[in-house]
Amino acid sequence: MAAEATSAKGKQELRVFETEEEVSVSLAKYTAELSEKFVCERGAFTVVLSGGTLIETLRKLTEPPYLESVDWSKWHIFWVDERVVPRDHKDSNYKLAYDGFLSKVSIPPCQVYAINDALAAEGAAEGAAEDYEAVLKKLVNDGVLPLLPATGYPRFDLMLLGMGPDGHIASLFPGHPLLKETVKWVTFIRDSPKPPPVRITFTLPVINSSAYVAMVVTGSGETAAVAKALGSEQSSSNLLPVQMAVLEDGEFTWFTDKAAVSLLQDSPSV
Repeated sequence: MAAEATSAKGKQELRVFETEEEVSVSLAKYTAELSEKFVCERGAFTVVLSGGTLIETLRKLTEPPYLESVDWSKWHIFWVDERVVPRDHKDSNYKLAYDGFLSKVSIPPCQVYAINDALAAEGAAEGAAEDYEAVLKKLVNDGVLPLLPATGYPRFDLMLLGMGPDGHIASLFPGHPLLKETVKWVTFIRDSPKPPPVRITFTLPVINSSAYVAMVVTGSGETAAVAKALGSEQSSSNLLPVQMAVLEDGEFTWFTDKAAVSLLQDSPSV
């Protein structure tokens, strides 16, 4: 069993493990337990994925016992952001998730909601964002995706997110005007500071309406952003996007290894 330290920070919980391998083990257990909870409660489990190293950290879900015990037929898969490229493109978050995770589990293909491939192939960012939002609204009407009454935004059961070295989440970057978007559920960006520049992304209010968020950060690449986000010195000015992820009515849990919190002076000891 991994050594684990837990500390509360506002509405957030920090779990620190010795290694990325132990993070992967814990994340699989956490996700499988939430799957069982929501399948029992409402017969569906809505999961939002990000790109980056998250997919590799989900690997334990594709192995026993979860491969057999999880009711994959009830899962519905979404992306918190996507690059406006065809699904078979090397930069595609869909391709990353398919190759590393989705191809190894038995989620019905009709319950995997990827970017509109034709619009993506044309580079039609605005159209792709509008199309994805329309898909979400249909799922709300069909009763698959609930709304959070307090906000009127869709309430996903679980978002599995990563964070960039600059503290960005989804395709919401520090200082970018999209951080202030409060009308759209899905929007687009043409000037991402991280290539490729053209993307679609969930907006902050959608992220903040989630029931559960797992923020998965391992290794030494994001240590400065982790220290700023979770350190004792907090300021309301110049917030990182990850610091703006404050759930309206949900549980936000950081899954990190010791390397990721190495600059966090008040990190719990393991």
